[in-house]
Amino acid sequence: MQLGMELERLRKKAGFTNLKDAVHGLEISDSQLYRVEKGTSAFRRVADLVTLLERYGVTDEEDVDFLVGIHRDSLNRGWWSTYARTLPSGMAMYVGLEDGARTIRAWQPDVVFGLLQTEDYARAVFQSSKLIEEKTTEFVERGVALRMERKEILKRENPVEIRAILCEAALRRRMGSQQVMRDQINHLIELVALDNVTIQVLPLNMQTYRSNFDFTLMEFGENLPTVVQMDMPDGASNLSDKDTEVWAFSRRFDALRDGALPVGGTPDFLHQLVREI
Repeated sequence: MQLGMELERLRKKAGFTNLKDAVHGLEISDSQLYRVEKGTSAFRRVADLVTLLERYGVTDEEDVDFLVGIHRDSLNRGWWSTYARTLPSGMAMYVGLEDGARTIRAWQPDVVFGLLQTEDYARAVFQSSKLIEEKTTEFVERGVALRMERKEILKRENPVEIRAILCEAALRRRMGSQQVMRDQINHLIELVALDNVTIQVLPLNMQTYRSNFDFTLMEFGENLPTVVQMDMPDGASNLSDKDTEVWAFSRRFDALRDGALPVGGTPDFLHQLVREI
């Protein structure tokens, strides 16, 4: 994404408003350049990048080396690539973005947000749809393992900042046994004690705005765009960095936050819920 944004800026600065004009006569297609600028693909060869930079008038050795360095970093396969065989469409890119995010804002009306789930709760979520979606036990176990590895971003050296809003229904909807639910709520109590984790609950009896579908907003810093993610009915992940969509979902999140219980009230709510379970 960082390389793509810089290449788009350099292309426009060089006077190429049309992608076809930018790659005319080069061993690069306009569709390939489009994917690179959008951050969904990378050049197959360093030489293609260097040739394009020459066309854009970028000749300073330090500038070229810097951009080539970003290109080479982008080719590194992430730790999640070992799960590629069982990932639904768009999920690999989402996990990669999630791993690099500085801040994540999420709304989840149906189940506990994935990064906040215990292993047993996650397994119960996967198993609840196993028969309907005709998934194998291997698929379930690999999905659980991936979800647990993804949680490392919460406690790494530079942890991601998470602000999650959960509907009360998600916390009361039973997944697995009563013990699984008790352990899950107790896990949330532990997580809210972390400086980088904020959880709010939107009560069922609150007359306020609520979205019927979940979404996640990821912010990266360094002038990179915010990305919004929405789950699709088939399990795929839809991603967008369009200003209009990011703005719309940011407004939704703000409305949900304003209608939820205050942050300070979350521990008391969760403790009461454990007692009820």
